[in-house]
Amino acid sequence: MNYKILMVDDDRELLKMLNQYFTLKNYTVIIAENGIEAMEKISVNPDIILLDVNMPGMDGIEVCRRIRDMVSCPIIFLTAKVEEQDRVMGLLSGGDDYVLKPFSLKELDARIIAHLKREERLHRKTEQRFYGELVIDYASKCVHIKGNALGLTKLEYEIIELLSMNPEMVFDKERIYEKISGYDAEGDSRVVTELIRRIRKKINQYTEHEYIETIWGMGYKWTK
Repeated sequence: MNYKILMVDDDRELLKMLNQYFTLKNYTVIIAENGIEAMEKISVNPDIILLDVNMPGMDGIEVCRRIRDMVSCPIIFLTAKVEEQDRVMGLLSGGDDYVLKPFSLKELDARIIAHLKREERLHRKTEQRFYGELVIDYASKCVHIKGNALGLTKLEYEIIELLSMNPEMVFDKERIYEKISGYDAEGDSRVVTELIRRIRKKINQYTEHEYIETIWGMGYKWTK
C-alpha cells in the first residue's frame, strides 16, 4: 500500500532528506514548511503526520489542536528537546508519539510502520458493543450515548477501546499509556489521569453511570 505522509517542519534541509528517504520507501510525501501551510494541506487526508514542535508563528502543538478534529491518523511530533510538561501537552493536544532530534531514519521509519500497522488493525474491527445506553462502534471508532456522539479525541477513544474490550480487567496507568501509544514507552500517569478525567466528563453529560471505575492503588477497569 502506498501511504501518504504529511511532513511539517521549518528546516528545509531536514525536509529534503526525509522526502528523499521516504520517497525511496514508496511513500507519497507531502511537505509543509510552517503551520499555516500544514493547515492548507491537511485536505490530502494523510495516513500519518510528522509534525515539528518548534516552528515560528503557529507551533506544532497548536497545529495539532486545530487539525485533530479533521484527521484521525497518527501524529508524530519531531522535536529537539522535550520536557515532561511538553510531552504531556503534546499528547493531550492529540499527538501520538515523540521522536527526538537528531534521530535515526531507521528508527523513525520503524515508528511510522508500527503506527500504520496499528491503524490497519483498528480499521479491520467491525464489531459494535452495547453497554446499556452507551454504544461503541470499533469500526468507525465512535462512542454514542443515547444517540449522542461523545466527540472523543483519538487517545480518549483508544482508552475506552482498550478498557471496554477487556471488561473487569484492571489496567494500571503505565500499562494504559503503553497500550495506547503503540510502542514501548515509559508510562506517563499524568497524561492517563487527565484523559480519563476528560472521558468521564463527556460521558457524564448524558448519564450518571460510571463506565470507568477507579481501583485505588491499582488502576482502572471497565464496568458494564
